Amino acid sequence: MIASILQNIPPEAEITRIEFEGPRLALYTRNPKFLHQNTFVISEIVSSIKKRVVVRTDKSIRKKEEEAKTLLVKLIPKNAEVVGMFFDEVLGEATVEVKYPKVLSSDASFDSFILTEKSGWKTRVKKAPGLTSTSIQNVNYALKSAIDQRERFYKSTGEKIFRPKLMNDSAVTLSTLGGFREVGRSSMIVKTPESKLLLDCGVHPGTRNSVAAYPRLDWADVDLSELDAVIISHSHLDHMGFLPVLYKYGYDGPIYLSEPTLPLMNLLLTDSIKVASMEGGRPLFDLRDLREVIRHCIPLPYGLVTDVSPDVKLVLNNSGHILGSSTVHLHIGEGLHNIVYTGDLKYSRSQLLESCVWNYPRIETLIMESTYGAKEDIMPSREDVEARFVHTINETLKEGGKVLIPVPAVGRAQEIMLVLDHYMRQGALAETPIFAEGMISEATAIHNAFPEYLARELRTQILENDTNPFVSDYFTIIDHPSNRSEALQEGPAIIMATSGMLEGGPVIQYFSELASDEKHKMIFVSYQISGTLGRRILDGARQASLLDDKGKIKIVDIACKVEKIEGFSGHSDYNQLLRFVGKVRPKLRRVLVNHGERRKTENLAHMISKLFRVQAEQPSVQETLKLC
Repeated sequence: MIASILQNIPPEAEITRIEFEGPRLALYTRNPKFLHQNTFVISEIVSSIKKRVVVRTDKSIRKKEEEAKTLLVKLIPKNAEVVGMFFDEVLGEATVEVKYPKVLSSDASFDSFILTEKSGWKTRVKKAPGLTSTSIQNVNYALKSAIDQRERFYKSTGEKIFRPKLMNDSAVTLSTLGGFREVGRSSMIVKTPESKLLLDCGVHPGTRNSVAAYPRLDWADVDLSELDAVIISHSHLDHMGFLPVLYKYGYDGPIYLSEPTLPLMNLLLTDSIKVASMEGGRPLFDLRDLREVIRHCIPLPYGLVTDVSPDVKLVLNNSGHILGSSTVHLHIGEGLHNIVYTGDLKYSRSQLLESCVWNYPRIETLIMESTYGAKEDIMPSREDVEARFVHTINETLKEGGKVLIPVPAVGRAQEIMLVLDHYMRQGALAETPIFAEGMISEATAIHNAFPEYLARELRTQILENDTNPFVSDYFTIIDHPSNRSEALQEGPAIIMATSGMLEGGPVIQYFSELASDEKHKMIFVSYQISGTLGRRILDGARQASLLDDKGKIKIVDIACKVEKIEGFSGHSDYNQLLRFVGKVRPKLRRVLVNHGERRKTENLAHMISKLFRVQAEQPSVQETLKLC
């Protein structure tokens, strides 16, 4: 393949070498201008070999980083305001963050390619997020501190992907390792004639039983060295919380995920290490294992067809659940079988995200979630949800009470921030301090760094109108436990804190202080997994046992009002799930229902079969199914 490319490429391109780069072929050139002006050269190569091809600048023409920084600042118009830069030496890419990218698009004299030509680095310019993200900084540090390792990783991964096919078999099977007839530890293995792919690798946050807490890799007798790839649908722990353990015990292959999922994953996994340590337990993994995860990630934009093994192509698409959440589309063989795994699914627009993708080129098997798969799981309209939310908060604030909102840091927190800011600006919500603590601020900074993944109106506000509803005067960030007294002082207030299910995090301290006073209120806005403290309180528990600062058990009486607002969830309700199945194109042959309590998976599978005359099943954990 490589020899054929070299024979047919024009000498003017000055190609110095061609390397495997994970799922891509990288062409290194000393004359990037020629290939930029003659795009047909690359188009013909791609058409010929049917593989992804990227152009890289040869190291010999790259300026040293400090020199390149100085040069790029000079080349970019000053009124764009350069804020920061990141250089990835392995890929030869420079990312320049500017405060006002509109300046560049409106300046007819500015040509962004000149940045690449003059610096020798393949340069892209993006809007600076406006908020500093420690997680993104940590990801960048992990990447820059492992240059040689990453070069070897990309090369070895590419060699495995582009090796000749060995088998003539046509069987495709699915083995369920977790997340079937339950919510938590989502994980499954798709086995093809040439490949073994692990889809998600989560933990169960509501159980302390190790057999039920982690994916059943032991049952599947998985040799980690035989896995061709891990594909992560999104960054919640029940879908990726076990991932670093794979590297701790020998996995050395790639992880495919969307671009925002990498820093979000780093944020949540780092926090899980801290929480386990604070609770006196022994973390499953440490920061060294997490850095290995980062260095093996291959982030992908939505919609890009990517080879992940000799016989499987992958496409990630928006699933509407949280920032970067993806449906996983696997195209197996030359039309042999197509699988779409929804991960967590929202078939409805929100203020934060667009609705999930439903149109696919081909699909035979759909693996879909059923968190709200019971007939009674019907959510009110979004207008009614927001009206009730504002009304119940106003009730408590009027009485001088505080409203505590436990939120997952990623997704629900940002959605609730947008709603609170909107209604407070309108005057419909009583003006009062809004305090936020935990990972909310950091997760919000990551949302700001990836505006292209947000809902259209929100994206326009941030990118084109230069207004940012996440940065509001109404919000006060509690950046240290010693500052909680401000939020807890006498008087009405709204407090948002993680975690969303009351399984650790700063919300526990606020809950401990507020729960025994009936003038306060706790509002749940996200799904509460069975076994969590949040679920027990929703089910009517009037006492809770907590650990105090000294590690002693403290019994807390629950006298505050407790309310659940349905409709802010990042999951589809029952009607939305059925509408999604009816909308999916092309028409399905088979549906496997997962990610739901047993009766909900059973009900949804039954209704899909009845309404759409499609074979619908609800496997259990530790089953292997033949898909074709």
